[in-house]
Amino acid sequence: MVFNEAAPCQHFLPEGMTSADLVPAEVSIVVPALNEEITIGEFVEWCKEGLARTHTNGQILIVDSSTDHTAEIALAHGAEVLKTPKLGLGRAYLDSIPYIRGKYVILGDADLTYDFRELSPFVEKLRQGYEYVMGSRFRGSLPRDAMPALHRYFGNPATTWILNRIYGTRFSDIHCGMRGLTTDAFRRIDLRSQSWQYASEMIIKAVHLRLKTAEVPVTFHKDREGRQSHLKRLGWRAPWQAGWISLQTMLVFGADFFLIRPGLALFLLGSIGVGALSGGPVEFLGIGFSLHWDLLFLLFAVMGVQLLIVGVLARAIYGVKDRKWNRWRRVFDFNTAVLLSLGLFLMGVLSFLPLVRQYVQFGFALPMELSPASYHAVAGLGLMLLSFIHFAFSLVYSAVSHAMEPVKLPQATAPQATAAARRY
Repeated sequence: MVFNEAAPCQHFLPEGMTSADLVPAEVSIVVPALNEEITIGEFVEWCKEGLARTHTNGQILIVDSSTDHTAEIALAHGAEVLKTPKLGLGRAYLDSIPYIRGKYVILGDADLTYDFRELSPFVEKLRQGYEYVMGSRFRGSLPRDAMPALHRYFGNPATTWILNRIYGTRFSDIHCGMRGLTTDAFRRIDLRSQSWQYASEMIIKAVHLRLKTAEVPVTFHKDREGRQSHLKRLGWRAPWQAGWISLQTMLVFGADFFLIRPGLALFLLGSIGVGALSGGPVEFLGIGFSLHWDLLFLLFAVMGVQLLIVGVLARAIYGVKDRKWNRWRRVFDFNTAVLLSLGLFLMGVLSFLPLVRQYVQFGFALPMELSPASYHAVAGLGLMLLSFIHFAFSLVYSAVSHAMEPVKLPQATAPQATAAARRY
């Protein structure tokens, strides 16, 4: 096979397979590979065995960025190969989407750590209507020496616990690389991550999109003799970098948890406080609330709105098009924003009129003692601030919504048949 490095992606077929054979399949096994010539041949055979056990027709697609003979060996064993530049795991999956022929997709690693002879749990769940199926090494078979102690007892449990707390999930192994999903769900997830963080992004977006999710046990093996894992190849810092990237992704995609929910809570607290004090000072549970409290509640309301709109903007930018996305688009629709902002502004002006009238009556000076008009004015100030904030943000949100288009995926080109006769 001859790989043209100037082309972004090239699709190769094994000997004896032509374009006429590219018919729809039930299952597509899509696996990135980087210099896996030690394991790739046996891995493809495992995939064939796994497909046979599930009694399904399937596609085996190796997304290869290797400099060794990985691609040739995969072709020789009957897999399709998509040659791509080395741009990261997330990018590899994005590049594969136009070439997927299956109704379901099963992802994983080509290093013989995940046992692809055991595809049945994934296929059965997908056939039952589940849209996203996570593998779990901790609920399956995990020999003591198959995973470093740092990962097994600290990194994986800690980051899994954090994600479950933030997103209200119950996963047991968020870093398991073997997972299955419908091709439709794969497209809807709309991956943006180019590297390791794709794994966390995929889980988080599955939660945001409310995909029907299940978790199944998997068998995990230690590295084969003579093979070194990619993390070890990158040095001792790699596990810590991977953990930080995973945590960073959770925070970046956690706009609901960190911004929208706290923002709504602050806004409601502030609005209730300003509304309760709009007629003058009040006493509640033996505590007196006056103008200073009124201003504090106004600050809470404005802070809450700011958190809320930043969170909504973050959701728009990272591209989760779920029911909440449609709801926020209606709230911040430009036409709606013009009317709502104008209404809030006019209500604010009307709330100021009693204070203006009092100001004129006292010869353009205010009395020393506060009157209910001052409390009305604070509420009016809040309404006018909200009108400006809502209108300005609606302009920005409309622009961002129009600008955020799906990631442009490479167009599938005619596959190149190869005899894979190169010796290795």
